[in-house]
Amino acid sequence: MPLIHFFRSPGFSQEQLKSLLSRAQRHIGLQVSGIETEFCFNVEVADELKPREMKLLIWLLSETFEPNNFGRSSFLDSSDVIEVGPRLSFNTAWCTNAVAVFHACGLSKILRIERSRRYRLKSNDPLEPQQYEAFLTLVHDRMTETRYEQQLSSFETGLTPESPFEVPVLEEGRTALEKLNVEAGLAFDDWDLDYYTNLFIKEIGRNPTNVECFDIAQSNSEHSRHWFFKGRMVIDGEERSKHLMALLQDPLLVNPMNSTIAFKDNSSAIKGYRLLTITPRSPGEPAPFQEAEADYDIIFTAETHNFPSGVAPFPGAETGTGGRIRDVQATGRGALVVAGTAAYCVGNLNIPGYSLPWEDPSFRYPSNLSSPLEIEIEASNGASDYGNKFGEPVIQGYTRSFGLRLPSGERREWIKPIMFSGGIGQLDATHRRKGSPEVDMWVVKIGGPAYRIGMGGGAASSMVQGENVAELDFNAVQRGDAKMEQCMNRIVRACVEMGDDNPIISAHDLGAGGDCNALPEIIDPAGGKLHLRRIPLGDKTLSVLEYWGNEAQERDSFLIWPDSFDWFKAVCDREGIPCVIVGQITGDGWLILHDENDGTTPVNLPMKSILLF
Repeated sequence: MPLIHFFRSPGFSQEQLKSLLSRAQRHIGLQVSGIETEFCFNVEVADELKPREMKLLIWLLSETFEPNNFGRSSFLDSSDVIEVGPRLSFNTAWCTNAVAVFHACGLSKILRIERSRRYRLKSNDPLEPQQYEAFLTLVHDRMTETRYEQQLSSFETGLTPESPFEVPVLEEGRTALEKLNVEAGLAFDDWDLDYYTNLFIKEIGRNPTNVECFDIAQSNSEHSRHWFFKGRMVIDGEERSKHLMALLQDPLLVNPMNSTIAFKDNSSAIKGYRLLTITPRSPGEPAPFQEAEADYDIIFTAETHNFPSGVAPFPGAETGTGGRIRDVQATGRGALVVAGTAAYCVGNLNIPGYSLPWEDPSFRYPSNLSSPLEIEIEASNGASDYGNKFGEPVIQGYTRSFGLRLPSGERREWIKPIMFSGGIGQLDATHRRKGSPEVDMWVVKIGGPAYRIGMGGGAASSMVQGENVAELDFNAVQRGDAKMEQCMNRIVRACVEMGDDNPIISAHDLGAGGDCNALPEIIDPAGGKLHLRRIPLGDKTLSVLEYWGNEAQERDSFLIWPDSFDWFKAVCDREGIPCVIVGQITGDGWLILHDENDGTTPVNLPMKSILLF
């Protein structure tokens, strides 16, 4: 059936409109004197709604307190309206929540609803097409949203997924990898290109798939492996016996004192205290709380989120916060989130109407990076937005602005850290050590479905020479869903509160590189067989490469013994979180990714060739 449309005006509060108007005037000119807005609700139904059902739907969408500003016709009577909304290939988190509410209210005929935003610019002079384009960049996320050139009539896209293909390394040698490296932004350097050419020609003896090339690019990126710190260190022509990472670790090895976790994935921890706390009498079930004693270590997690926060400040900082929260959650066999910190370092702000004598307004930035002022505002908003929705307080932080032109003409300015995100947590001392993968353990995933979001973030963040394509940069930025992460947090908490009966043997969050980085890590070195089509899919147009390599938030992976799964699954069902068994530990040292749709194995590699560092 054709979509049903409803409109509500205004789409934003007066304060939001004031802020948007100020940004529009900075970007496209002062001739913009005002902005009118409205929401459009695009509703897909299975069958025609009865009058009673239509009345209930209108009551829910109008939010009951502004019925006079809600109707079936647009409130913006103009042909130059700009409308933006979600890409049609996937259901948004907002849609999922709204449909759940409708179904709970008895509106089972509603299949999908997406909310678009409509704008009309008021101007003293006619605006040029490029000015409308400039405004468009301010009001939509081009990764997950698009402009609607006309009113939607259907959610159909007509897109079909791209199939995996072989990279002709046997026929063309290193040249084939060099070409893919540029096209896909894999960040392979000369050493990588030589190594992988030799691997597939002489050791494995076959052509790699494009999925395998993408996989190893993310898994072995500097972002994921920090290989730069483990390279040969030569000072004044003399090679030193230890690399930089070893030197950093030396103080811990000589005098560990109260460190319980250090230089491990996710977080670090120090010894805490035996304390009195409260826990549910039956974790994972409705139950009264009871007093309990426990030994809790103190966790601190710290990371920078520079590349994403520079390219797309709001979603970049949003998922910088979300990724760091998942690092706390996945420490050891699961840990508890307490509080966060946030900090930003940028160049000269050049605040309009507030010029400072040391600032140089002639400084220019690459087109794929935001200005320092926009980073300060939007990144801070993104981090706070995510933390507020998740429920984590930010208890401290700082911000620094610095830019200098030397007499020689050289320019000095902050490049990193654009965003620093830190987190404090608690860890049951009995859960410090992740268990090793053993044959027949199940690999379990929880969290949101796969979307075409955050493609190639590990490689994009690791570019150390040359320039990446701006579109690849933007595609690599993740997007967050704080509600989903809070549901995952409650699942991890329930497992932690089980104490010695914690079903989680090993925990790993899914960040840069997505499944193609996280799942090989959690099964290393034992190896395992994984099933691609068991991973929840939110966008049916994804190619196999995108399905395997996207960084769509929020997701965690665990090793769990089969006899613990039913309890774990029941807790996930309680929170309404997808929970699937994606594979099993085999113990043969190989990663096999099986595609049930056609029986192929788009990834079939020895673990030692995937995780090199």
